[in-house]
Amino acid sequence: MKIKRKTFKADVPAMAMGDIAFNLLIFFVILAQANDDSFLKWQPARAMEVEPAGYARVSVLIDAEDKLYLNGRQVGVAMLASQISNLLEDRPPGERTVLLKVHREAQAMYYEPVIEAISEAGGDLVHVLDKLNEE
Repeated sequence: MKIKRKTFKADVPAMAMGDIAFNLLIFFVILAQANDDSFLKWQPARAMEVEPAGYARVSVLIDAEDKLYLNGRQVGVAMLASQISNLLEDRPPGERTVLLKVHREAQAMYYEPVIEAISEAGGDLVHVLDKLNEE
């Protein structure tokens, strides 16, 4: 004898679909803002030979107004070394890359303490540059 199985019909309420869409929208907006530093006023310095930097967990930027940003968040130079150290955690050498983006017109008095803080935190400094066009 064959027993019939009950079929269940699951309906998703329209209100739940709206909530899901709204949550996804918020998620993607926050994600897009977390990795976007285009709002910062920064023009890289230039060099003749430039190698690709690769992936880095930490990015330090000094913009046109000499403001300091760590992974897109404005910070002070006094706490920079400890914050970089926390981000790098216990990574082995070779995986401790720190990208340094300095506006082309920034003065040494702004970027030298940053270089010192990166060194103090044990980061491998990579300076981000634009390739200079040969004319």
